Order: sequence, then C-alpha cells, then structure tokens
Amino acid sequence: MQDNELLLAFYGDDFTGSTDAMEALSRSGYRTVLFLEAPSADMLKRFEGIRCIGVAGTSRAKNPEDLGQEVKPVMEMLSQLPVGVIHYKTCSTFDSSPEFGSIGEAIRVTLPCFEKQETVPLLVGAPALGRYTVFGHHFARYDGEVYRLDRHPVMSRHPVTPMAESDLRLHLQKQLDVRMELVSVADLQGDAESAGRAYREKLQSKPGVILFDALDDATMRLTGQLIWESAGEGLRFVVGSSGVEYALTAHWSEAGIRKADEQASPAGAGIVPAERILAVSGSASPVSQRQVETAIEQGFAGIRIQPECLAEDGSLPEQLLKEAIGLLQEGRSVVLYTALGPEDPAIAATRRAIADRGIASSQAGEHIGRQLGRWTKHVMLEANLSRVVIAGGDTSGFVTSEMGIYGLEMALPISPGAPLCKVYSQDERMDGLELALKGGQFGSPDYFVKVRDAASG
Repeated sequence: MQDNELLLAFYGDDFTGSTDAMEALSRSGYRTVLFLEAPSADMLKRFEGIRCIGVAGTSRAKNPEDLGQEVKPVMEMLSQLPVGVIHYKTCSTFDSSPEFGSIGEAIRVTLPCFEKQETVPLLVGAPALGRYTVFGHHFARYDGEVYRLDRHPVMSRHPVTPMAESDLRLHLQKQLDVRMELVSVADLQGDAESAGRAYREKLQSKPGVILFDALDDATMRLTGQLIWESAGEGLRFVVGSSGVEYALTAHWSEAGIRKADEQASPAGAGIVPAERILAVSGSASPVSQRQVETAIEQGFAGIRIQPECLAEDGSLPEQLLKEAIGLLQEGRSVVLYTALGPEDPAIAATRRAIADRGIASSQAGEHIGRQLGRWTKHVMLEANLSRVVIAGGDTSGFVTSEMGIYGLEMALPISPGAPLCKVYSQDERMDGLELALKGGQFGSPDYFVKVRDAASG
C-alpha cells in the first residue's frame, strides 16, 4: 500500500469539517486537495504530488433520503480509486441524529460499495482538537474545560442535533441497528502486537462497527497503525472525525511512508496580510458569537442580517450589500452575521420568516446558506477582495457551492481545524482567492483578526 499514489480519500459531511481533515493531512506534510464534487481523472492530473484528496459535502444538514442521494455516488466513485483508505468524515462531536446528518445512514448506503467488508472501523476522538473517547464515552473541550458530550454546554443543547448520549455506540445505534464492539484505552495500553491481537479478536465476531477509544498521541498512533494495516486486509472504509487523519499521519510518519513531492509548489507561499476582509457568520454558537464581538471590538464593521432578508427568494438585499461594499472600499473589514449566540431572538424570527415563505424547516439551512453565498460572491467581486471568512459548518458548504469553486488547498494554519485555504476555480475572478472556513465550535475569540493578519513566514 505504501506505493499507492494516493494514500487516502475522504468525503466530509460538512465543509468546515472537510477543511479540518485537509489541515490534519497537510500539516503533517501529506499534500491534500479538497474538491467540491467528486473529481474526474483529468482534474486529479492537474495537481502534482498530491497524496490525499477530499470531497466536501453537506450531508450533515440533510435528512436520510437526501443524505443517501448525496453520499452514495461520491463514495462509489472514491471506492474505485487505487487508494488505501476511504474515509466518511464526521464532526469530532459526532453531530447527528436519525432525522438529520445520520451517520448510520451514511454507513448503510456506503458499505455495499465495499463488497467484502463487513465491519466498519470508527474513530471519533481527536486529542489535538480536545476530543477524547474513553470506554466508548465521548468528551469535548470547551472554554478550557473538558465535558462529557451529554453535559457539554453547547452540544447538549445543539438546535438541530442535541447530544443526549455520550456513549457513541448507543448514540449510533439509534441510527444503525448493528452490533458494535469497542477497542478501549485498556486494549491500546500495550504494544502494537498486543493491541493488534485485541483488535483482531474483536473482529472475529464480525461486528457491524468497531469503535476505537482515543486519549493521547500514543493511542492515536497505535490506532492509525491498526486502521492502516486492516485496510490492507480489506477494511478500507472507515468512519470518524479528523482523528482518522491525525492517527494515520502519525503512523505514516513513523513508518516512513512518503509525503508530498518536494518539488510540488506549496499553496502557502507568498501570502501577505490582507488590508481588509469580509467575514460572513451563519453560526449561532457561543464561540462564533465571541468571534463576531471580538472582531467588532478590533475595528471590524459589524452588520446584522435581518431575518426578512434571509427569507427572501433570492433577490439581493441592495441596501445591506451596498453598506458592506462601501465600508470595504473605504478600507474597513466587515463582518456580516445572522445571530449572536444560541439565545439570540433572531433565530426564532428567522425560522418564522422562512416558514411564512413556505420553505420547509428541513430546507431552511440550505436556503440561508445559498442566500449568504450569493451575497458573499457579489460583495467580494464588487469590493475586489482577496480574502474571505465563512463561519458555520452547514453554512460554509452552501456558501461555497454558490461561489463557483471546484477545489481548495490549505495555505496556512490559523487555528486547529480552521485553516486559511487557496481556492481553485474555473472563474479567473475567484481563482486564487484566500478563503477560511470555520465550524461553530472552532477558533479563538480573535479568529477573524488572525485570518486578516495571516502571512507566510
């Protein structure tokens, strides 16, 4: 498997999560390009020295039927590539439910693409991001503290996929009725031989899913070895967070598996600070709230997007966009935002306005994202911007689909899970744009300021 041109291919269930996986690979030296749809062979040939590819999707925001229609053809295509591991990338807080973003449904529609595979390895923990799994229960860092998932201040109250169960096996069982096994931290405390023996003993009973605990760098490196070796034995389809990428790259580096060609031109070369940027936030998380507020305190002009604008049928809110363009042309950075935190009354008002338009609640996220995408592209072109930030995992996917982009590559790390990327587009006005996509839970309070000031050394 070491001689494969491609080591790994992944599908990400939202855009910010996809850039998170790309970052984990790229920072370890494995050049990765993220596409917005399954790439053709000709498209892959345009990039020299790539070792991994990704396809950014929006399945986390979809009901099971729509999710299956999006995921299945992409995973079928990826399964046919000469690549070691095929990864369905989930959020590191396992955001999902039977109704939205069902990880169980993703497994159900994908597994038939791998005819001889009966068990799916699952790794959700990512210690580098403050995500841990211990004896099957998942924990996540927030504001300097680590919380069990069902007691997490944000995830336990998520407006779409609230996490009421910390045992990932029980949570997933509500979406996929199969027997599950666990490779626990106790199994991973020994050397590779003893851990491998425990893993293969559990595989002998042919569980539908086998979950790996994740606690520290040592368990991640060992898990990466077990996943890589079992992929060579037929278990190529893997599910989980960017912990999969962190684990695999830790093993690849130790095993001396070749990284990107040294002669490949780095996407982050020659990047200078931006004089002004546009930030667009469709996230209602407390983390995004602090980022918007901090940006305004640091000199960004803040413009709240009114619910009735979001509910419109595609027309441009001329006054709002004119204000944003004018400020940018004056040299100010601008942040457009839909809400400030989960308690903002604008959230309920937006839902009412969208319902009044006859738009189903299941389509609200896509409707808002596409609105913001059209507006972002309009402002960017009118103000001649070279750098843009989009906040919100679901928002980012629909925004970028409206911007005429076909690929992204990490240019610079900004905050774990939320790098600055270089854009590839057939539209020369968009090609080379610097774009940062961040999920609701990622980034420091001054994230927008850091993106504006980012430069290569």
